[in-house]
Amino acid sequence: MSNFRYDRLVQKALISVVRDVLADVAVNGLTDNHHFYIRFMTNHPKTVVPKFLRDQHPEEIMIVLQYQFWNLKVEKSQFSVDLNFDGIRETLVIPFDALMAFVDPSVKFALQFTPGMISQIDDEFPTDDGPNGGKSDTNPSEKISSDDNIISFDSLRKK
Repeated sequence: MSNFRYDRLVQKALISVVRDVLADVAVNGLTDNHHFYIRFMTNHPKTVVPKFLRDQHPEEIMIVLQYQFWNLKVEKSQFSVDLNFDGIRETLVIPFDALMAFVDPSVKFALQFTPGMISQIDDEFPTDDGPNGGKSDTNPSEKISSDDNIISFDSLRKK
């Protein structure tokens, strides 16, 4: 059996696509006919939605980002956005781990996700300084050329 969890790695890569697109929209706004349908779990422990919305949609909901959205902020593990519900502006906080689908119908683009998988990946593969606190586990005899970033494995060659 493989040690690689390709399903999780692909999921993480696809979340990066959504994160990058939303970050661009947060800075530049939507262009052309782009708009997004975003389906996510309302019952995810880190999802923040108004109580009335969670009461109406206890498991999942789909929101649309098109004309009336404000304060889109994208972070590593979540994004937040203000939407209008019955004339009242509400802030939603949506962890990427709670995403179920991301669709941009203007270009016939859609992604489907398995919620909860991203936090498992991040737990298994920390993205901060790593298990060595930012220190390399490379052998000190391996020389890195500052000009070309080439690693020399001369010490490992048979003599």
